[in-house]
Amino acid sequence: MRIWTVKKRTLIIVFCFFLILGILAGLIAQKSVDAAATARKLPVYSVETDEKKIAVTFDAAWTDQDTGDIIEVLKKHNAKATFFIVGEWASKFPESVKAFYDAGHTIANHSDTHKAFSSCGYDEIRLELENCNEKLEGITNSKVTLARAPSGDYTDQSIDAAAALGMTMIQWNVDSLDYTGLSVDEIVNRVVPSVSNGAIILFHNGVDNTAPALDIILTQLEKQGYSFVGVDELIYKENYTIDHTGRQKKLD
Repeated sequence: MRIWTVKKRTLIIVFCFFLILGILAGLIAQKSVDAAATARKLPVYSVETDEKKIAVTFDAAWTDQDTGDIIEVLKKHNAKATFFIVGEWASKFPESVKAFYDAGHTIANHSDTHKAFSSCGYDEIRLELENCNEKLEGITNSKVTLARAPSGDYTDQSIDAAAALGMTMIQWNVDSLDYTGLSVDEIVNRVVPSVSNGAIILFHNGVDNTAPALDIILTQLEKQGYSFVGVDELIYKENYTIDHTGRQKKLD
């Protein structure tokens, strides 16, 4: 009977030891996951602000047949947009780049060849950004300060490369999905309910329904009191942090 009691106590002690060990291992693993998530660098997806202002952005990589239409819609609503332009597109359509710039919109970097940054090393990414900047700045004679990864495929290295060139990497938090063949109404219904202060909206030029949808979207958002500014005006340049959702916040 005494021997059985000792064995029972030993089993209990061993069980408790491994239970505690398992709990500690789980906590350590969770901290490692949290640390890894925290360590990952993020572009700016949106901005925390009390002001009713948002950024309308376009990715330019395909055609330019709607350049005039987009400029007219933006002018109608006194809206300033940001155009993330692929270097190869700029080489094909320099007059469109100049037209956007002359209309008062911000010209930004969308890589030189629209190559997936996740498949590139730091040097290759930097070269993509540098080559695109050279083309854009050659057309506008103005420094490029914003970048967006092709297809939003950013990496830590791409954010570092952009920063080394004096640029901020920008994403979006409202996606129109205009390039997927949505109707005008479908684009409008995707965008308008999703907008809040500090939102960054993604559109594409060279898409049939984008310009007419944009007109309706800006009309409805104007009625809600929103103004439309360039990303360079929306974001904070210093004394800020970016949370886990990519929302940029001003530090007190």
